[in-house]
Amino acid sequence: MSRLDPAERSRRGTEQARTLRGAPLDEPATLLESTWRDYLYAEVWTRPGLDLRSRFLISLAGAATGDTPAAVLDGYVRGALVNEELTAVELREAAAHLAIYGGWSRGMVLDSAVTRVVAELGLEEPPFTPLRAEPWDPQERLAQGDAGFERVMTFGGPPPATAYFEGGILNYVFGEVWERPGLDQRGRRWVTLVGVADSSADTPIRTHIYGAMASGNASYEEMDEFVLQYAIHSGWPRASFVQGVVLEMAEKLRNGLTWDGKEKE
Repeated sequence: MSRLDPAERSRRGTEQARTLRGAPLDEPATLLESTWRDYLYAEVWTRPGLDLRSRFLISLAGAATGDTPAAVLDGYVRGALVNEELTAVELREAAAHLAIYGGWSRGMVLDSAVTRVVAELGLEEPPFTPLRAEPWDPQERLAQGDAGFERVMTFGGPPPATAYFEGGILNYVFGEVWERPGLDQRGRRWVTLVGVADSSADTPIRTHIYGAMASGNASYEEMDEFVLQYAIHSGWPRASFVQGVVLEMAEKLRNGLTWDGKEKE
């Protein structure tokens, strides 16, 4: 087996950082800064198992939900735009989607970063599409939310028996946001997975990981890569639990079971 050269790793990390951030990376002044270059940029971001667009969405959501310096988050936004992996419209949709699964405050963190970088790059800010432009029938929206839940999650949604289920899950989350045209379902899935994983809430983590693979939004191999990319901003302990759930849900899908271990009807 050939030996790996640390100087070559640093060189590769510097080049990758410049490309991924859309700007040069300062020479590391501390050990921690060197790990960003020599491990995160040189090794994790360059892995072949997941496309760059997905890695950007995972890292954007992860950085926005953590105590990340604005320069780091802005670098991801700039890189996504400069490399044409995401448009300003898609980034705005990602921020609105993150508000659901990470909270509106964290969604605002990402939205504000997009505002800063769009101005920095001198880009034209496209108008946003409103949630709804025309009047709607409440029962139709509820039915749309119920159908949308099943499309995204691959199993039936909750009954509209509480304010949270009716006004939150069915009417808004699946009745309006998941169906918006500005960001595709696969893109929304990565943002969602970061939010639910950070919540440490058992059922949402299990159901959304199951739904990601059952819907075809992500393969098992891509979910493995998601866990490593997610760990960058949320830490190895959380990622360790998520990895266990990925393995568990993949096994259930192979055996034709639902997320909670029942035989599919």
